[in-house]
Amino acid sequence: MSKKEALTLATADLLWERGYTGMSPAMILERAEAGQGSMYHHFSGKAGLAVAAMTHMSDQLRSSVEEALDGEESAVARVCAFLDRERDPLAGCRMGRLAQDHDVVADAGLRAPTADFFTWLADRLAAVLADGVRTGELRSDTDPDVMASLIIATVQGGYVLARAHQDPAAFHRAVDGAKQVVTRLAATPGQD
Repeated sequence: MSKKEALTLATADLLWERGYTGMSPAMILERAEAGQGSMYHHFSGKAGLAVAAMTHMSDQLRSSVEEALDGEESAVARVCAFLDRERDPLAGCRMGRLAQDHDVVADAGLRAPTADFFTWLADRLAAVLADGVRTGELRSDTDPDVMASLIIATVQGGYVLARAHQDPAAFHRAVDGAKQVVTRLAATPGQD
């Protein structure tokens, strides 16, 4: 593994564990087993390294989401597969946790990878739901954009509940509720 990759992966882990504010360049260098020269050779500083790490995290999550949402199954099955993805509720969402970090939210450059990820996720979920409406699987009055926002908010809220109570069951209850809502959007014969 190159020093650039080691620095990026170390930063990604520290962002998830401590957030941007709680992470220092010294922590990154120690975790990556790299010298200060390596960091500044590849990145402009902590912010540049954080953006690279957030982009890496986003790419990993996108790949995982695509695995759940791709396929020939019904729209409901694909959305439920997304909701059932393996997660560690007590660790929280890698990208969602950054949206709660003051320094990330206050800086447009740091905020961009997180905002881009959630925009992509909303669009991707909405496309699956729109496909379900188009094929008649879901009720015609289903608003794919609204439902995509609801699904994302439920997952992110589930993480918050699980972490607040230190109980993964809180996350699973939220996800089960979202699955019930999506399942109830299924069109019934003669409805429209």
